[in-house]
Parts: sequence; C-alpha cells; structure tokens
Amino acid sequence: MASGDSDSSKNGLLPTSRSGRHHLDMESGAKVRFPAEFVDGKASKSDDHHHDDDDPFDIAHTKNAPPATLRRWRQAALVLNASRRFRYTLDLKKEEEKDSRRRMIRSHAQVIRAALLFKLAGERETGLGTKVTPPTPSGDYGIGLEPLVSLTREHNTSALQQYGGVKGMSSLIKTNLEKGIDGDEADLVYRRNVFGSNTYPQKKGRSFLRFLWEAWQDLTLIILIIAAAVSLALGIKTEGLAHGWYDGGSIAFAVFLVIIVTAVSDYRQSLQFQNLNEEKQNIQLEVMRGGRTVKISIFDIVVGDVVPLRIGDQVPADGILITGHSLAIDESSMTGESKIVHKDQKAPFLMSGCKIADGVGTMLVTSVGINTEWGLLMASISEDNGEETPLQVRLNGLATFIGIVGLTVAALVLAVLWFRYFTGHSKNTDGSVEFEAGKTSLSKAVDGAVKIFTIAVSEVSGCLLVLLFYVGLFDNFRTIQVTIVVVAVPEGLPLAVTLTLAYSMRKMMADKALVRRLSACETMGSATTICSDKTGTLTLNQMTVVEAYVGRNKIHPPDDSSQLHSLVSTLLSEGIAQNTSGNVFEPEGGEVEISGSPTEKAILSWAVKVPFQLAKVCTFSFLYLNIYSAIKSAFQLGMKFNAIRSESMILHVFPFNSEKKRGGVALKGSDSKVHIHWKGAAEIVLDSCTEYLDSNGCLQDINQDKDFFKAAIDGMAASSLRCVAIAYRPYELDKVPTEEENLSQWALPEDSLVLLAIVGIKDPCRLGVKDAVRLCTEAGVKVRMVTGDNLQTAKAIALECGILCSVEDATEPNIIEGKTFRELSEKEREEVAQKITVMGRSSPNDKLLLVQALRKGGDVVAVTGDGTNDAPALHEADIGLSMGIQGTEVAKESSDIIILDDNFASVVKVVRWGRSVYANIQKFIQFQLTVNVAALTINVVAAISSGRVPLNAVQLLWVNLIMDTLGALALATEPPTDDLMHRTPVGRRAPLITNIMWRNLLIQALYQVVVLLVLNFLGNSILGLKEDSTQAAGVKNTIIFNAFVFCQIFNEFNARKPEELNVFSGVTKNYLFMGIIGVTFVLQILIIQFLGTFTKTVVLDWKQWLICFGIAIISWPLAIVGKLIPVPKTPFSQYCRHAFQPCRQLFQRSRTSRNT
Repeated sequence: MASGDSDSSKNGLLPTSRSGRHHLDMESGAKVRFPAEFVDGKASKSDDHHHDDDDPFDIAHTKNAPPATLRRWRQAALVLNASRRFRYTLDLKKEEEKDSRRRMIRSHAQVIRAALLFKLAGERETGLGTKVTPPTPSGDYGIGLEPLVSLTREHNTSALQQYGGVKGMSSLIKTNLEKGIDGDEADLVYRRNVFGSNTYPQKKGRSFLRFLWEAWQDLTLIILIIAAAVSLALGIKTEGLAHGWYDGGSIAFAVFLVIIVTAVSDYRQSLQFQNLNEEKQNIQLEVMRGGRTVKISIFDIVVGDVVPLRIGDQVPADGILITGHSLAIDESSMTGESKIVHKDQKAPFLMSGCKIADGVGTMLVTSVGINTEWGLLMASISEDNGEETPLQVRLNGLATFIGIVGLTVAALVLAVLWFRYFTGHSKNTDGSVEFEAGKTSLSKAVDGAVKIFTIAVSEVSGCLLVLLFYVGLFDNFRTIQVTIVVVAVPEGLPLAVTLTLAYSMRKMMADKALVRRLSACETMGSATTICSDKTGTLTLNQMTVVEAYVGRNKIHPPDDSSQLHSLVSTLLSEGIAQNTSGNVFEPEGGEVEISGSPTEKAILSWAVKVPFQLAKVCTFSFLYLNIYSAIKSAFQLGMKFNAIRSESMILHVFPFNSEKKRGGVALKGSDSKVHIHWKGAAEIVLDSCTEYLDSNGCLQDINQDKDFFKAAIDGMAASSLRCVAIAYRPYELDKVPTEEENLSQWALPEDSLVLLAIVGIKDPCRLGVKDAVRLCTEAGVKVRMVTGDNLQTAKAIALECGILCSVEDATEPNIIEGKTFRELSEKEREEVAQKITVMGRSSPNDKLLLVQALRKGGDVVAVTGDGTNDAPALHEADIGLSMGIQGTEVAKESSDIIILDDNFASVVKVVRWGRSVYANIQKFIQFQLTVNVAALTINVVAAISSGRVPLNAVQLLWVNLIMDTLGALALATEPPTDDLMHRTPVGRRAPLITNIMWRNLLIQALYQVVVLLVLNFLGNSILGLKEDSTQAAGVKNTIIFNAFVFCQIFNEFNARKPEELNVFSGVTKNYLFMGIIGVTFVLQILIIQFLGTFTKTVVLDWKQWLICFGIAIISWPLAIVGKLIPVPKTPFSQYCRHAFQPCRQLFQRSRTSRNT
C-alpha cells in the first residue's frame, strides 16, 4: 500500500501552512530534547551537560522548533537590517499574517454554510420546500460556473438533490461516473474555458531592484558609503577635483560592485527556490478518463473528472462524492479543527486541500482553482521559502558575540590612530609630522582627524569580517543577551551556507532527491542510522506471482488454470476483482492495462492471464452452479474484470489496514447471496480460516492441515516472496445492516473463513542496493529494515541486500517482530533498539516506537516511509524520507526529503550530499578565517605601530569580494567525494572549526602575517628600495597586497582538502572552481597593472611579480608539512569551555539574580 506526508504541503493547490508543523510544540509548550552528539566519531550518550536551555542560539534541531523559540534567538541577535540577516529564514511576521488570512477565509465560509443550514432548517420546520432555480446552461453544459461553484462552496445538499444528486450533476457537466470524461484535448480545453483551470494566481516574486535595495542595507556597506562620501569631499577639498575623487570614488565603486554581486547572488537563489517550489507543487495523481486510469498533474484536473480517493491522498479540487466506503476526511487544513469528518451521501461535499484519513471512494470534480476555497486561500498568501537550519542559528549566535568584539577592535584602532596623530607621532610620507600642537591650524587638524576616521572606519569595516569567524575561541559566550545594540556583521558565511544549500539542493534533484526542508541537507550529514522500508526501496516494486497454493496443491506453473476447480476459480476471480483498489482496463483489440499498487497489480495480472475453465463440480458446489454457469463464458479467456464486477454489488468495504495487514469486502450477488472476501498477510488470514477448498472444490477442515500451510508460507518467505492469502466466507443477508449509517459502521466478520489460495509474490532486490548498504556501513551509518512483511521474508531480503551479514546474525533481537518489540517496556525498547537490524510484521506505530527509542539512545535517525500511517514516524525522525512514486501526499508532507525514484541508493546519495554541505562550509570557514586573521593582524599591528596600513580599504574590499562571493562560490560548489563516506557521522553540536582546521589555518595565517609584516617593516631594505620614498612605499605596499591576494588564491586549493595531502585531486573536474581561480588571477593582474590610481598600487616589474608568486606558492608545501603534524582528538572548544566556565557561571548567576 502507498503512503504519505504532513508538514507543509507545497503541492500545487494543496500546500499546507508551514506554521502547522509547530502546532504540537506550541500547544504543549514543552521543550524538545534531542539526542546527544558525536565526540570523535562515536555517539556521546551524555552530552546534555553541554546543552544550555537558556541559550537562545542553541537550536540543534529546528524541524519542530516553535515560533517562540525562533523569535527569541532573533531578538537576541545584533543586527541592523533583520530582513537582510534573516533573508533565508522563516518570516515570522508573514506567518502570522498567513494564519490571520486563513482564519478569515475559513470563518467566511463557515458563516455562509451556517446561514444556509439555518435557512434550510427553518424551511423544514415550516413545511415549505426550497425550490432551486433551474441551472442556467453554459455552452454545451447544463449548468454554468456560478451556480456550480455556489453549490459546492455552500455545501447545498438540497440543491444537489433537486439537480438529481450526483448522477444528475454528472449529466449536467457531461461526464460518466464510471468511465470519467473522454479526455481528448479539445474537450479538456473547452472545460477549462468554461469552468476554469486548477491553478490560482500566484504572487510575483521579488524583483531584482528589490534585491538591490536590500543588498545595500548592510551596516558595513552603509559605513563604507559614508566613509566614501566623506573621503570624496575631503579629497576634493585638499587635492582638487582632478585627483581628489580617487579615494572616495574607489571606495564607492567597490561598494557598488559588492552590492551588485550580492544582489545577483540573492536573486539567483530566489529563482532557484521558486523553481523548487514549483516542483513541490506539481502533484501527480490518478483520474479516470475514457474508462482507464491515467496519471496526470494536479494542474491538469478539470471539472467533470472522476478521481479515485485512497488513504493518504489529498482532495485535488472541490467535488461531490460518487461512492465511498468508510471514507473519513481530515478537514483541518480548511476548517482549522483537527476533527475527522465522515463522508457519505448525506454529506457528499469534498473540499480541496483536505486529506483522506481513512477509507476509499471516488469523487466528481465540480470546482477547480480559484473557484475553490483553497484556491482563494492560496491566492491570498505567498509561499515562504524561509526556514531555519541549525547551522544558520548557530552562526547568527556566534555573529552576535563577534559583533561586540568587532566594535571593540574598531574603537581601539581609532583611539590609537587619534592618539598618535594628536601626540605628533603620525608622519607624512616625506617624514614631516602631521600635527604639531599650537602650529597646525584648526582646519587642518579637523581634516586630519576626519581622514583618520574614514581610514579607520574603512579598514575596520573591511576587516570586520575577520571577527565573525573566531567561532571556536568564543563559542562559549554565545549566551550573551543583547537586544538593543545595533552592529553589522558582513555576510560572507551566510552567503556560503546559502550557496552550499542551494547548490546541493539542485544537484540532489538530479540524484532523484527533492529537498522539502533545508535543514535536512545539514542533518543528513549527521545521520547514524537509516530505518528503511523494504518494498520499493530495497526492492524494485515490480511484483509478480511466482508460486501459488490452492488447497494442498502447489500450482505449477502458477498460471496453469487446468489445475483449478471451477468453484475455486470462480470464487478467486470474484474476490480478486472486487476486493481490490486496482483497476483493469480492457480496450477493444488492445493490451489489457492494469493499475493499482504493485501488490494489487501482481494479483490482478495473475488472475487476468489465468485462462480459468469450469471442470467437474463436487456435490458441495452443486448448489452454486446457477451462479457459476451464468459467468462460465467469462473465464474461458482469463478473468473478465468488468464482467465479474457487474455480477455483484458491493455492500461494504474494509480498506487494507496496515495495522491488521488485510482488507475485505462484502458482496451481494444476483441471487441475493452474500460473500465476504478477505485478502492480506498469509499467516494472519490463515489464523482466521477454519476450512479450505481442496483441489476437487470440496470443503475440508483446516486444523489438521494448518501445519502444511504454515510450512508452505515459511518456504515461500524463505525464498524472499511476499505471501498473500485469499479467503472468503458466505454470510446471511438478513444479518447485513440495512440502514446506510449502520452499514458504514459495520465490522466485516473476520472469523470462520474458507481459504481459497496462498500466493507468493516475487519482488526482486534493486541492483546496487547491496553496494549502497555496504557504503553506509563503512560510513558509520547502520541500515535497519522495517517492513510489514513476514519476518522470514524480511530476513531473506536482508541477507540478499547485505543488511544481515550472515544467517548466524538472524537471531533475536537482531531480527524481531513488531508485536514483540511493541510489548517491551520503554527502557527495554531503548536497549533492544540498538541491536535491531530487521523488524518484520511491523505496524506504523512500531516504526514510531523504534524511532523514538533510537533517538533517546543518541542516534540521529533517518526514516523512509510511503504510507499515511508512516507520517508520525517521518515527523518524529531527524530526517523523514518519503517515496515519490508510491508515497501518499500525507507522507510527503511529513517528510523532509522526497526520494523521487523510491530507490535506497538515492538515500545513500542524500547522505553523501548532507556530509558535503557541512564539509564545504567548513572548507570556506577555514579559507576565510585564514584570510581574515592575516589581514586583520597585519593592518592592526601596522596601524598601531606606524599609524599607516599596508592594505587600504579598496584593496580589502577586493579581498573580501574574493573571500565572500568568489571564494564561497568556488568552495560551496565542491561535489561530494567518496572520502566523505569513509568518515564517521558529524555531530550536530560538533565544533564548526575542528582541530585539523585550526592547525591548517593557523599555519597559513602565521606564515602570511610573518612574511608580510617583515615586508612591511623591512621591505625597503629587502627589496632594495629607497628609504622614505613615496615610490618605494607604493612598490612595497603593492607587493604586500599582491602577495597577500596570491596567497589566498593558492590557499584556496589547500582549503579544498583540509585533511588530504593531495589538494589537487579532482580539481580539473570542478570547472566552476577552476574558472573562479582563473578569473581572480586575471582580475588581480588588471588591478595591479592598470587600476593603480584607484587601488593605490603601482605597476610591478616581472621580478617583483616572481617575488609575489614565490611567497604565495610556498603555501602549498607548507600545507603538506602542516598536515603531518598530529592534533589532539579533544576539540579545542572544550578547552575553552573549561577555561571560561567560571565566567559563564558568574554571568548566569548575576542574570538570574537580576531576574528574581
């Protein structure tokens, strides 16, 4: 059976509010506890002492974080423009507006219906009937758009009855309730023109100009713009227009370039997320057209379509129930009430966007698109792509603390420069003192002070980005609470996170994985166990009947009908044709088309190709000859599906239930005799049987042969076959409830069944699944199979797939039945869960209990599911993976990632991408932190010691552009490598900067600082330049700048492979990386050779270029030597945590005392 999803449907007309996913947490108000993290690759079962409940930035798992928690960390963040900092996170204000609109539209619809009900009740009380105005024809149809929409929206049952019920309505809109519309293109176009299409007008996305507007609203850029304006005015005043505009103009141009690049990047990401939304919205569903079942997009639904409804489906448009059995609808998406509503002929109206909670049925579509309440709702709101990922929250917390450090450094540098200036320690290039007390005029003193301010602000603004990345050192001070101070932190790292996630999402689509929740990309890299379904995920989901037992006889081959008695074949065909959710289309002169779930298709195919024949009939079956002779001709060329279904009437249906593992149907034949047919898990149905039909069609007591049938089931299961038993029982007509209400509540008798057949269905393992399982094992990810199949079948498949290594491993508790696990105490389940490899005959609740037990034990759990009842487990798991082909919409909505091809190998690819996301962000952090530590140290030391800096504002803006945009783009788009799957999972609270990264970046930064500071102070003598010469200073500073940029270009290769000696492995396959390196190199040459006027650089000769190149290339062998230095396993942040623990405790005590 299929399955579904429930979290934030973005499927065309059927999206669900994202805020709905927080509902349970908001209601309970409880804090969500999450499993401990990994230390040195092993799960730490007692990491909670590192978890601070008072830390607003400690949201290790944002999947179910309530809005109150998300609002709390936003308020604690230091930020000037919240919409910019949080542009890729959930907009809480918009979510509140959406909820308000939903409530308004729901209330409006409910008021209309209440008024109509009041009116109808009054008319019934006074005895006056309501005469509905005859429908106004519209074109070729007997009813127009407005009365049709009004009928459905008001749920006007009185008008529906006067139109002739659903049959009368079908004739008005020219459709066949059994075969549907014809479905030819002309008919579809005409229906869309008359009744509308199943789409709604969507709000336009933000324009590029809006992104430009948002890009400049960053405090760092605003400061630089002010500095550029002041510098421009001061330069023109002191040097004249011809040359005075260079400094200010250069800064302004650099800021403009940064704004343009940032806006383009954000705009591209928004388009990508928009395309992703469109993919999510494009639900595929089945409709009846021309008598056959066809799969179409939800956008292609038209008025008049006949749509089958099954558990887990979403109602694709407004409509009227044609037939239904135990049909229950969850209307919470429209009414706001989590109440299950039962639908029958008394309450036949179905609303778009609601979900099928139970039962089966078919509906007639009467309103689509904007003419439905759901369409109105969706047209009034826009989908928000925002969402918190754990890394985003952590980085914003770190950025908040670092912002304070940045202001401190800025103030310190400014104070030192002013002190040096006013005390006469600042000198001009010719050696003269800039300020002499009592001699320098007030105007010149003010100009000098303002110039120092603009230089300091520009330099520190350019270097502020450095401070963002002292994340490992100051990770312990994330609890600092500041809600008023405003400070800017540049956007380099958030850009890298966004680029990495966006790139990964696009590539994962190519790998058949549709990401619904961004945080899943990160969390998947931490997964320690995958609880996988068997059918369709580990297997091909291409089922065929390969063995069959009728009575004690094994039918060989299974489609040889000559071995079947006429009574058996007739009862079998009746049960198979009626007790199914599938369909058989029999075109004239064409091949038979079979639709339905894979199991249903296998059994229907078996029945259709068996050329049933009537043979001798025993005394027992003589009484039933009048039934069978009437359909004798129907079996001579195989089962005639439609003919058999027309011979009897369905009284009641018990849809297949994943808890009971079976489904049944009650039929009334043409002779008024009642048969109840059951089909389901072989051993479960067998337990309900008291008799069976033997090869002669005679009834036999089953007790003495039950062991034989159990052995047959075990034998088929050991051959990895899915075993399905088919049984029936006759029933007295007078015991069947006559009232429709009582009939809908009737529980079909499950005892005293007569066994008809047991079939074994083969579902081969997918190619490559064994390699995928092995890859997971090597990566430290344990694969567990959780299936509803027989335990022996599960065991055989697990051995075939490599989940179980040997038969010796196939012992309890490694393999266990769901019932056994369910009956354990909570503590016992936690202990046993760690050992479970295969769980057979499991119910969805068993899967949920397993997920909960594993998470309590410290595992990060990924779960696959396709059924509606899998939704709780998908929601509870750290990563929910639903199936794109067999999965129901309910399961898809509850999941974080949709596996589009239902293949386990695609799940493993998701793990690779999850690890790649984290690894790429770490690469960028290492690269950028190296650049920033070196730049900040060089400039601060030079400013304090000499009052001048070798790297000016324009140069630092160019360096930041290399780091922020080009560096992020180059390193964020590194494809995943096999090496990622040879590591242990990454802990969700593991430090962002590992000891290996600290080692690499400190070695490179130290080398750059030492070499460039030596050049700064001793460069004239080393390079053979004249002392105290303006030209010499220009050459020296140009070489420092050029060497610094080259060091970053070469170090970008080192950042690709933080742990490997060969940093060039696979680099030629990453065309984007090579292109960015090439572009950066060319632009640097152009800057030095042709743009010196703006960047304050001079043209270098070839010897000086070689010096720069030589300084930079040393970073490669230096990186190799550095990687040979061992590092401790204990994260550096833990040492800091212990060192600063007394300070934290003192801070928390003081805060507590203030609060009390």
